[in-house]
Order: sequence, then C-alpha cells, then structure tokens
Amino acid sequence: MNRIKLRKYAELAVKIGANVQKGQLVMINCPVNNSEFGRMIAEESFKVGAKDVTILWNDEDFSKIRLENGSVDIFEVVPQYNIDTRKYFVENNAAIISVSSLNPEIYLGVDPEKIKTLTIANNKSFEFFSNAISRNKLRWTIVAASNKAWAKKVFPDIPEDQAEEKLWEYIFKGTRVSEENPIQNWEDHKKHLTKKVSYLNKLQFKSLRYKNSLGTDIKVELVKNHVWIGGSSKDIVDNLEFSPNIPSEEVFTMPNKNGTDGIVYSALPLIYQGNIIDNFYLKFKDGIVVDFGAKKGYESLKDLLGIDEGAKRLGEVALVPYGSPISNMNTLFYNTLYDENASCHFAVGRAYGTNIQNFENMSEDEKNKNGVNTSLTHVDFMVGTKDLNIIGELDDGTEIIVFENGGWKE
Repeated sequence: MNRIKLRKYAELAVKIGANVQKGQLVMINCPVNNSEFGRMIAEESFKVGAKDVTILWNDEDFSKIRLENGSVDIFEVVPQYNIDTRKYFVENNAAIISVSSLNPEIYLGVDPEKIKTLTIANNKSFEFFSNAISRNKLRWTIVAASNKAWAKKVFPDIPEDQAEEKLWEYIFKGTRVSEENPIQNWEDHKKHLTKKVSYLNKLQFKSLRYKNSLGTDIKVELVKNHVWIGGSSKDIVDNLEFSPNIPSEEVFTMPNKNGTDGIVYSALPLIYQGNIIDNFYLKFKDGIVVDFGAKKGYESLKDLLGIDEGAKRLGEVALVPYGSPISNMNTLFYNTLYDENASCHFAVGRAYGTNIQNFENMSEDEKNKNGVNTSLTHVDFMVGTKDLNIIGELDDGTEIIVFENGGWKE
C-alpha cells in the first residue's frame, strides 16, 4: 500500500477521529495483520502529546481456531483481566481508536451456538464499555484497514494481492486521504453535515415514513426532544469534538422504541459475527419485530434478534444520500463501516444517549417512558435505495419530503 497515504490516514484517525489530547491515554484495538498501521496510529498519538498508548491486538484466525476447538462452556465467561483492562481505560478517560479489518466469512461453518454464547458473554461483560461509548463519555473512532480475505470478497475477479491494494485505494478515497489536505477536507465535510443536522433538529419531526420498490413501507416514530448528529460529536467530559466513524456520510438520531410499524427490506447484505445475512426483512408492530426472514443467514439473524428484547427494537435511524462518495464507488464492501455510508440505515439494539436531550439526567424509568431503547447489542443494517422516499411528519400533521429518489429533497 501507499505508505505516505497510510501515514496520513493514521494522522486523520488521531487528530480528526479520536481527537487525542496532550497528556491523554490512548487505547488502540488493532488486528495483528495490520500491525504496521496500528504502530503508525501509536506514533501519531505520541506526536500530539499522548501520555501513553496501549495496543490491544486481535486475531480473527486464532479466534476461529478457538471457536472450532473449544467447548461451548469456555465461551460463557470472559476473563476478568480483559474486563479490568477496559475498565482502566474508561476510568482514565482514554481515547479509543479501533481498526476494523474483518474477513466477512471468517466464521462460516463454525457452530452457531458457540458464536452466540461468546457474543452474549462479551456483550454482558463489556456493557459498561459500550455504554461509555454510546454516551460519548469517551472520545472514540473506528477506521478500516484492508486485508487479503476481505479484499478478495470485494474484488473476486482479480488476484489476491491486487485486490488488497485496490481496497486500500478505495479506503483512502472514501476517507478523503487521497486528497491534498485530508484534515482540512474533513473539517469542510463536517460543516456540510452540520447544516443538515441543524435543519433536522429545528424541524423536530414526530415520525419518518419510508417507502421504496423493494417493498419497504415503514413508519418510524422519533423520541420527543431527539437530537440529530452527523460528522462529529462531542464528549460529555471535556466537550471536545471527535468523529466516531471515518468515513462518515450519515446524520442519525433516536427512534422511539415503541413507535415503529410496518415492514423493511434490506438493501445490502449484513455482516454479523463473521456470517453474511442477505435479502432479509423485518416486520414491526408497536416497535418490536413480530416477523422476519432471510434468504441467506436466517439463523444468524435469529440469533441477533434473540440476544434480548432490545435487539428486536430500533435504536438508531440514519440518513445517507444514495449519491454519497461511498455509494458512488458502486462497490459492495461487506463491511458495515463502509456500506452504512452508502445507504440509509437503521440499527437494532441499544440507542445512543447523545441522541436525546437531557439523557444524563434521566432515571431508568424516565428513559423507558421516553422510548429510549436499551440492549446488549447495536447492529446497523442498510435500507436505502436509489428510489427510497422518506416523508417527515410534524406534530401538527404537516408532511415534509425529506428524501426523494434516494437523496435529500433540499
């Protein structure tokens, strides 16, 4: 890969993504196959004055070996040292930088019961960490890195090494790293998304109605005093800006967990726990999934929705124009970080507290009454198409076209 661009990418993750500050601790989650990139992120963190940097290496291939050979019971408990490590970084207000570099089908053929057991154990044990992320107690960001298995899935008709290089170039393009000044370009991009956020927050829609030719016909009620966010967020400790996802073309907010009715069809495949779920639908009544189906990955979809009650309800609605830079690449990435920035999407599971006013001061009973969804999981799935229309309804019944033929009306 182009190491000059890779260095710029690492700098972008540190300065725009997590906005690492002088004297701050940094925790990097990184696959072993992307060790060079992980070390570059560490170096860039130290350059801006990080007090110390820790890299938590992960290895999907080893994880598969463990799942294939270990008994189900070993996946029921997460080692305490793994929990304590993350508690340390939460308690010390660390910046979190995660590198996503998945093999979309790594766990194909692995016993689904083991995967389900491991997923539930991890979600329960690291719930405090997920809550710190979703509440923006920490500044955090996710960036992607190419690998041979992922690249070959995206570009199956060219040799593996060429595919890996091509995917790197697509990543650099999608993150604006290929442009002359990535940092400034990101600042300009955030201003553009802020205009959309201001427009939507001023309107305060009661609900959004989605329709397209796939058969999607669904009405999603939004919580009262919802907050749209896009491009960047601010942490609740230091009130400093950061960009959770690089790339990011979305603006998103909180649905009322009890207010979704209708049916939605997937527009793109969903990669969940190393398996592909494709051509699926979810039917909602009073906010909860009452029926679902999938042509591929049905059992994985069933496991996802079965994690807890909150996994059967929506926790996020996100608007992305069909003509976004990621969408215009006309490439299915098999990676949610990229595919969600090519398409409007929903998420089942946990809602982000930053998407409703006064969240930090609400009791659990008040959160429930306001329709805030809670869950051990949060999984995005894509619903946007080039013919998607979205109509927003105000409290007085006035209807306003938000999306027309897949893009912003204005």
